[in-house]
Amino acid sequence: MSASPASTATTRSVLVWDLPLRLFHWAFASLIVANIVIAEFSEALKMDDPLTWHARIGYAILTLLIFRVLWGFVGGTHARFTSFIRGPGTILAYLKGSGPVVGGHNPLGALSVLALLACCLVQAVTGLFLTDEVLFEAPLYKLVDGDTALLMAQLHDWNSKLLIVLILLHLAALLFYRVVKGERLVSAMLSGRKQYPAGSAASDAQGGNLLVGIVLAALAGISVWYLVTQV
Repeated sequence: MSASPASTATTRSVLVWDLPLRLFHWAFASLIVANIVIAEFSEALKMDDPLTWHARIGYAILTLLIFRVLWGFVGGTHARFTSFIRGPGTILAYLKGSGPVVGGHNPLGALSVLALLACCLVQAVTGLFLTDEVLFEAPLYKLVDGDTALLMAQLHDWNSKLLIVLILLHLAALLFYRVVKGERLVSAMLSGRKQYPAGSAASDAQGGNLLVGIVLAALAGISVWYLVTQV
């Protein structure tokens, strides 16, 4: 008698990324790309009032960042910070190939996520204090003195270059995992599911309720609206 498909399977599909996290990821990536294009190519695109559009997209990015921080505490299993923030020992074990196979981000992927979120948060916050001294003035510009505003502008500029480097490294890592390791990380962020060895400890993510995500995103949006219009 031949073995059943289940008994001969070498991999199994595991639900890793909840829907709110996936929506966040693609919306966030799209907005980041849009703002980089505006910052670097607005003259070539002959845009009217690019700084205003840059700021509006920045507010949307800040909204998503606030949502992601909140989701890191109440989201699905692998969206939570406690599931993927790991110590040096775990990272070294992963690099040596001796770490356990678990769901969600691997230790290096977790570092990439944290670095990107932190860099984007710095970019969004410093952008709240900028001015072109002609037509555009960010909502918190008047709350600081000239030296602080200049420092914020310098940080915004330096950090933008770091952000581009981190994005390129992120894309290079995706390509490496696809070509060398055969892991389809992009499709996993679309479908929410990844393939793991049949005997691994990876299990389906729990939680990640869409309604909760909508409520948190709305609260984040209201908070940013208040910050940029009422403060």
